[in-house]
Amino acid sequence: MPIPFTSRVNTAPDVMLRVIGEEAVILNLKNELYLGLDPVGTRMWLVLHSAPSIQAAYELLLAEFEVEPERLRRDLDKLLEQMLEQGLIQLQPVEAA
Repeated sequence: MPIPFTSRVNTAPDVMLRVIGEEAVILNLKNELYLGLDPVGTRMWLVLHSAPSIQAAYELLLAEFEVEPERLRRDLDKLLEQMLEQGLIQLQPVEAA
């Protein structure tokens, strides 16, 4: 199911993030699952959490990286799906943010 880019990303409760250099490790304390992010994934995480919506994050990342728009959209979808599956993030409608 496609993730609505009109949503806002929030860190799920019981989730810790540790940035080490340009990489990050995210740990869900509830289920002990973790995700390691390379520098690009770390930047995506940080932008997704600071932007008012996924669409705004997408536009900022598109301006920041030399990447085809469809490739960035696929990569963001994949990252968001993985983080949702592991219980690391929650999506919130922008109106409720």
